[in-house]
Amino acid sequence: MKLDILAFGAHPDDVELGCGATIAKEVANGKKVGVIDLTRGELGTRGTAETRDQEASDAAKILGVSVRENLGFADGFFVNDKEHQLAVIEMIRKYQPDIVLCNAIDDRHIDHGKGSKLVSDACFLSGLLKIETELDGTEQEKWRPKQVYHYIQWKNLEPDLAVDVSDYIDVKMASVLAYKTQFYDPDSKEPQTPISSKNFTDSIKYRARDLGRLIGTEYAEGFTVERYVAVDSLFDLK
Repeated sequence: MKLDILAFGAHPDDVELGCGATIAKEVANGKKVGVIDLTRGELGTRGTAETRDQEASDAAKILGVSVRENLGFADGFFVNDKEHQLAVIEMIRKYQPDIVLCNAIDDRHIDHGKGSKLVSDACFLSGLLKIETELDGTEQEKWRPKQVYHYIQWKNLEPDLAVDVSDYIDVKMASVLAYKTQFYDPDSKEPQTPISSKNFTDSIKYRARDLGRLIGTEYAEGFTVERYVAVDSLFDLK
């Protein structure tokens, strides 16, 4: 299955938090979108790998993505080496996306920056003919996405571009809150974490609203880029 967009996250819920509304918008526009989680988030303080599996499945249905897979890398300990790069390359070649979305280039959680660089490097390497991979016994063709965009997470990085997601913020919130073990629940007996507070849950929406204000819309999601954004005309810019 060829996808238009393939979104990678170091942990289940990264994609929803970083670019869930953008994904929902593109799905509504008829684009085929998939999600690849690098780990199962097994080191998370709250919940378990098994609960995260179910929550990720529920969130995928809310977003309407065509496929979601988990590579099962070691949470907290995966590295950007040949073995991990080849596993990501197999996914890129399997789904042949035009656009790849991935973790923030720098963030509070060490896996986010690592995951960002790993996926970015794999996108380049996937286009090299002499790197051979196979899937289900079949040799894969080389494939390099046209664009790699990095969504923004905990840190307020300056975006290079912003997507108007005003009509899809509620879908994003529903997909995030599908991770019931992870976020604010006043009745939870689990330990508190930086993302389990009501302030954090509220911040998802008010940060998107503040970015929307800056571009003249109600809500927006921001991305950083690896190369200049090119347009055919100045009038393509809003």
